[in-house]
Amino acid sequence: MNRSLCRVMMGVADLVVLGMTATLAGAQTVEVKEKPSLYRYVSCWTFPRAHWADVDKDNATGNQKILAPALADGTLVGYGDDENQVHSAEGFTHDNWWQANSIAGLMKVLEALHKVGGSSSPLLVSSTKHWDQIYISSFYNWRAGSWKGAYGYAGTYKLKPDAPDADDAVRTLSSFYVPVFEKMLADGTIVEYEIDREMIHTTDSRASYILAS
Repeated sequence: MNRSLCRVMMGVADLVVLGMTATLAGAQTVEVKEKPSLYRYVSCWTFPRAHWADVDKDNATGNQKILAPALADGTLVGYGDDENQVHSAEGFTHDNWWQANSIAGLMKVLEALHKVGGSSSPLLVSSTKHWDQIYISSFYNWRAGSWKGAYGYAGTYKLKPDAPDADDAVRTLSSFYVPVFEKMLADGTIVEYEIDREMIHTTDSRASYILAS
């Protein structure tokens, strides 16, 4: 993996919360080797429509001053921003994310953003909702490069109370989905994929996991 790659998906993405446990009974699976842990910080925002153009401008300029150097010096392995194209009444309109090989790398960038006063900027203050999440993945791959206007899809699944723990669930799903995603990556259908597990969550519900491409 090219650790200095720029995996910028500055365009449109949608998030679908399915609220279900996937079952692979009868599906053909193969053993998939886990990769070194990859950590993702996602900051979700809900902005009034009147500010959407300002969000695009800020993502293209302000955030680059912190994220681009962090990518260049190896603190990050990827970053990007998304605009939600399938809106719900309670959902987000935009998000920013960055990835590192360690939690320390994620927090270093977060601290740098706070130091420049990003969280108190007039644009961010205009948001009506905001929340952050941290994910961990051992099953992922991407094409080196940057993309603008790429479409992303993420499906979020929550485990039932009697289901195996999240790590076991992710391994089971990966044995089926990783070969499929790798084929799609090879033929150019997708440019990246991840199977993430929510590392830090603030509710009493079971941890969720995400299929993203």
